Amino acid sequence: MLVEWLTALEALAPVAALRLARWTYAAVNASHITGIALLFGAIVPLDLRLIGCFRQVSIKTLARVLVPVAVFGLLLAISAGSLLFSIRAVEYAGTTLFQIKMALVACGIANALLLRKAAAWETAQNDTGAIPPLRLRVSGALSITLWLSVIACGRLVAFVD
Repeated sequence: MLVEWLTALEALAPVAALRLARWTYAAVNASHITGIALLFGAIVPLDLRLIGCFRQVSIKTLARVLVPVAVFGLLLAISAGSLLFSIRAVEYAGTTLFQIKMALVACGIANALLLRKAAAWETAQNDTGAIPPLRLRVSGALSITLWLSVIACGRLVAFVD
């Protein structure tokens, strides 16, 4: 049933047009990469602060600026990535690396949502100079690891059968 749905997705007129439109495909691909860059570029400084780096900067200050950028990057990467997926949905869905990538994306998002909930520590005090609690440091390290793994799997999907 899943294969039938994915085959139908690939056969949609807009998807077929995207598959054949060289420059449109390139623009969608560039959008996906831009989204990844925005997400990862915004989340790493915040995660590094959670780990204990840049203690002269408040986590709250970093989060206020970087979280919206990371969210925008994530939404852009997911939107463009969905379009890229649609042109070879059956092939990608059957690839172990793609499945791992999607699981890692889900874990990265879950980690970010749990981190947001746990960040009450930060709002309860002026955190400049403070080392975050262990759970936040672990979450920051896990975030960097998860998103680097997503990027690696995404690149490998393009080269491994």
